[in-house]
Amino acid sequence: MNASEKKAPMLAPFKSFHSSKNDISKLGFGSKWLFAARSAIFIISIQAAIIAGLTSYIYGNFNVLYFVLVVLGFIIAHATSNLLNDYFGYVRGHDTTASPRLRYTIHPIADKVVSSRKLLAVITLLIFVGLLIAAYLTSIRGYFTLVFLAIGAIFLLSYDAFPITLKSIGLGEISAFIVWGPLMIGSGYFIISGSLSIIPFIISIPYGFGVMSILVGKHLDQIKFDRNIRQHTLPVMLGKKLSSIFNISIIIIMYLSTLLFVVLGVATPFLLIVLLNIPSAFSTIKIMMKEKPRKAPKGYVGWPLWYHRTSLNHNRAFGFLYIVGLTLAAASIYFINVFPLHIVV
Repeated sequence: MNASEKKAPMLAPFKSFHSSKNDISKLGFGSKWLFAARSAIFIISIQAAIIAGLTSYIYGNFNVLYFVLVVLGFIIAHATSNLLNDYFGYVRGHDTTASPRLRYTIHPIADKVVSSRKLLAVITLLIFVGLLIAAYLTSIRGYFTLVFLAIGAIFLLSYDAFPITLKSIGLGEISAFIVWGPLMIGSGYFIISGSLSIIPFIISIPYGFGVMSILVGKHLDQIKFDRNIRQHTLPVMLGKKLSSIFNISIIIIMYLSTLLFVVLGVATPFLLIVLLNIPSAFSTIKIMMKEKPRKAPKGYVGWPLWYHRTSLNHNRAFGFLYIVGLTLAAASIYFINVFPLHIVV
């Protein structure tokens, strides 16, 4: 066995897509659960937490401990959501061999990576740990923390666990915008800084739209399957053409809203660095405007996801530049405080 083969199982949980059951069988206990929870997609929650942290530093107060707990809490919530999604998708008979879900990656239950019983046990453990973190933060920041927790719990459970789910009535995509935008970044700001402000809610909007575009792209990829099982996602309700236009509009709004907030003086001018990602936006829009190939291009990983993958890659890059812009703003504040303006001049 060569060096690359030895490293492959360790890296497996952090890859976006998987197709080999043999790779999964080689994983250790922790790595197997990271893979089952689709840890590669945690990046969107981590980016939201970092945006909240940087916004707290720029516009409020920054506390390292509370920032770490926010990151951990967001990851736990995201992992719980992913595991619940797979559990209920399997129980309701949606995640079958004919579903896109079982084609672009291994399903933890359907592919017998873990049992349903163990999956529910881990979900319960994650919820318990999340509640412990919430209890501690409530003791520090007050009962307003519970308001954010309650809203988050409602969105988490109503997306796929309630009898009538958000994604079955065309609201799943909108909920993604609310959760990974205003809810996560706004509540994260409150917990880290200890104060409420309209600014983080506004700054969260472009990033929230980016996460929304990922889900619209995913549901576009599986529109035929969702229509057949009568799951009325937004693309099913709007149709393919309108949904493609809608997703393109979301991507454009990400940049226009950032520019608007800078012009209005709400956001730091450093956020204009996201304009460097416009070539990626054009590439994604170009793909959205074309028909999806009938079969996967040679060497393509993650089929049948097509629009989802390009939307995900675009938002990752956008989020990274958004964070760079906020980091530059935070750095400028730090150095001005360390080296007062009159001394610098």
